Amino acid sequence: MTDAATAPAFAETNSTTDDGIEKLPLQASDAATRVAAAADHGKRDLIGLSREELGAALAELGEKPFRVKQVWQWIYNRGVTDFASMSSLSKDLRAKLDEHFVIRRPVRQVEQTSEDGTRKWLMRFADGKEAETVYIPDMDQTRGSVCISSQVGCTLTCKFCHTGTQLLVRNLSSAEIVGQFMAARDSYGEWPSPTDESRLLSNIVMMGMGEPLYNYDNVVKALKILVDGDGIALSRRRITLSTSGVVPEMYRLGADINVNLAVSLHAPTDEIRSRIMPINKKYPLAELMKACREYPGVSNARRITFEYVMLKDVNDSDADARELARLVKGIPCKFNLIPFNAWPGSAFECSSWNRIHRFSDLLADLGFTAPIRMPRGRDILAACGQLKSASERERKSLLKARLEAGITDDDHD
Repeated sequence: MTDAATAPAFAETNSTTDDGIEKLPLQASDAATRVAAAADHGKRDLIGLSREELGAALAELGEKPFRVKQVWQWIYNRGVTDFASMSSLSKDLRAKLDEHFVIRRPVRQVEQTSEDGTRKWLMRFADGKEAETVYIPDMDQTRGSVCISSQVGCTLTCKFCHTGTQLLVRNLSSAEIVGQFMAARDSYGEWPSPTDESRLLSNIVMMGMGEPLYNYDNVVKALKILVDGDGIALSRRRITLSTSGVVPEMYRLGADINVNLAVSLHAPTDEIRSRIMPINKKYPLAELMKACREYPGVSNARRITFEYVMLKDVNDSDADARELARLVKGIPCKFNLIPFNAWPGSAFECSSWNRIHRFSDLLADLGFTAPIRMPRGRDILAACGQLKSASERERKSLLKARLEAGITDDDHD
């Protein structure tokens, strides 16, 4: 039996609009939280609560406000997973916490390490749903970025992205977003929280499965937990959120937390972008560029990153490079040129290396920094645009086999 029996709303049919945005029948992360609470006999997960929510939860137990900082530090600075380890708290309080709460991590269902040091995890959440998280080390292997997912599946249907071929299942909760980073730290034993200078897992990029700004509240809540100085204490300058261009939420993001911004651009004109990224029909380039120009704090010292996947004979001509430079004129920015990562069934090819280098050189001649991102983790399908949970692939394969055998499948997502 699948978890559809406990959360039937997850199995409802999603609809997709003309702009390629898949709509959920409900904010399914709320239902997932209820499923998880039932599995823990009604206990509440402390991961993902804001400091104010944690304070209210402890106050219900009759605890004073100073306990919030103590518990927060044990969870997010020390990385403990059980209340018995909170040695600065009395035994009575530890027992009371254990009676009412849990500290849950996603389960690292599968862990793969690439030849280049990239590590990918298939994270399984309490309701059985899964998403992928990736650690990408810098070339010198002394530090690196954790690429975190914000949805199971993806809201969008970008034509070149493997993740976009997976149906949107649900949004991830703030606990599940924060929990991915904490589970990655568990894998590397990086507790207690090291200083900013000595961190191995030094950066976070919200570039995994899903469109972060279509799960806005949970993502921002999670980021505020990750930057809190008493816990994980990541600097905002070490967090980058990547969006396909959800213009209204870009303005909110700048006002609410103002982390670094990366924009999945991938085309210099509305005609090309609408063809490969249907969201452009809803938020065309003029609106997107205006939001970029007005993003708070943007300067030559804090530039927007425009991500640009190189697609043969689609967006990689000399004329495309020149048009791209005209499009972003006046925006403090840099480009990140991404060789297309092939996946089974894709209709696109990667531009040749000569063409990619020519494109990069043209942008440089026009005054823009445009490094070529070296593909990382391709051998474990961890590279940009390749994330797609193994369980989803397996379910589709089994369903196909059953249907071919003439067996009706009444119990699948």
